[in-house]
Amino acid sequence: MAKFELKLPKMGESVAEATITNWLKNVGDTIEVDETVLEIATDKVDSEVPSEVAGTLVEILFQVDDVVQVGQTIAIIETAGGSVAPVAAASTASTPVAAVQNTVVAAQEITTAAYADSEKFFSPLVKNIAKEEGISLAELEAITGTGKDARVTKSDILDYVKNRGTQAPVAKAVEAPKATPVAAAAKAVPVSVNGGDEVVEMDRMRKLIAGYMVQSIQTSAHVQSFIEVDVTNIVNWRNKVKNSFEKREGEKLTFTPIFMEAVAKALKEFPGMNISVEGDYIIKKKNINLGMAAALPNGNLIVPVIKNADQLNLVGMAKAVNDLGNRAKMGKLKPDDTQGGTYTVTNVGTFGSVFGTPILNQPQVGILALGAIRKVPAVIETPEGDFIGIRQKMFLSHSYDHRVVDGALGGSFVKRVADILEAWDINREV
Repeated sequence: MAKFELKLPKMGESVAEATITNWLKNVGDTIEVDETVLEIATDKVDSEVPSEVAGTLVEILFQVDDVVQVGQTIAIIETAGGSVAPVAAASTASTPVAAVQNTVVAAQEITTAAYADSEKFFSPLVKNIAKEEGISLAELEAITGTGKDARVTKSDILDYVKNRGTQAPVAKAVEAPKATPVAAAAKAVPVSVNGGDEVVEMDRMRKLIAGYMVQSIQTSAHVQSFIEVDVTNIVNWRNKVKNSFEKREGEKLTFTPIFMEAVAKALKEFPGMNISVEGDYIIKKKNINLGMAAALPNGNLIVPVIKNADQLNLVGMAKAVNDLGNRAKMGKLKPDDTQGGTYTVTNVGTFGSVFGTPILNQPQVGILALGAIRKVPAVIETPEGDFIGIRQKMFLSHSYDHRVVDGALGGSFVKRVADILEAWDINREV
């Protein structure tokens, strides 16, 4: 018999940890090669961890809701063969160390309060530092923040950690009397007054989305520009080519890749929209990576990213849009699929909305909402004079961060997207 260490696999360059959401196997269960052992979740996507070997699960090192670092051993599988014996030896040697580490982690969890129970806002970075340093909720709330609205910044908490052993705030934070009632109130389940209402706790992803939305509003000065676009040529062209396109490429040609192509072209001309903000610094992005907001079957939202979108032709864009959209619906996105976005597009027209005011996907500075395409009466200008005709029109709603994007840039960008769409070549080959 040999023992194999099942480790949390690498899930992308920017993903360093994941939360265990469900163990599909229990101690004593038999596991086949490539069989899923547990489910995990990162900030953006849910994923599965399969076993690399066949055997019996003999030890589970982390429980549900535990946060695990990439490369950490999460379970031990006993195998019948001897090919993994070297790993088993290392595992046996490290067992006392693992036990000590688990004890330390357990102790930290006891002293570290649930930061989500606080009425104050703390960024994910601040909470991660607090957890790693074993800072309790009471201590965290006692730190004087220098950020916007007195929020605790990275510098604030690092300064606190540096001086933690020499300054009084530690003792003061520990004895803070209001920490307990705040936590108790936050954990209290709402009670229906008339007894007929159903109280349902938000799932993990909904909580994350809620936190991101509130954080974005608190971070950026949102402002919007709206423009109406005549897309009659696009509608007629797509109706003409969509069947032959699907027959030749095996892919449906929707409106989304057409709009994404226009946005990518406009970003190339207006690089000031392809930036992000980090504190007092502006980061000019080299690549144009378009986020594509997609609704999940459970009603939640996710934003997969089309990398280097400006380098794709319309066929490549259509394949990328369909691939990411389909995998999002099936829950098959990988963590890397949602990373690295520089600008986001959301199609509110899918649900019949004419326009919207989307919230920025931090730290990006722009997001474009595509409204529903409608037949409307419009004034048509001709050399012989003006007349009223039926045209296919839609609204583009552009939200941008007024901290770094002024109206001239935000308005010019969305106007350029509109111009590209209205100038569509009805005879274009694809």
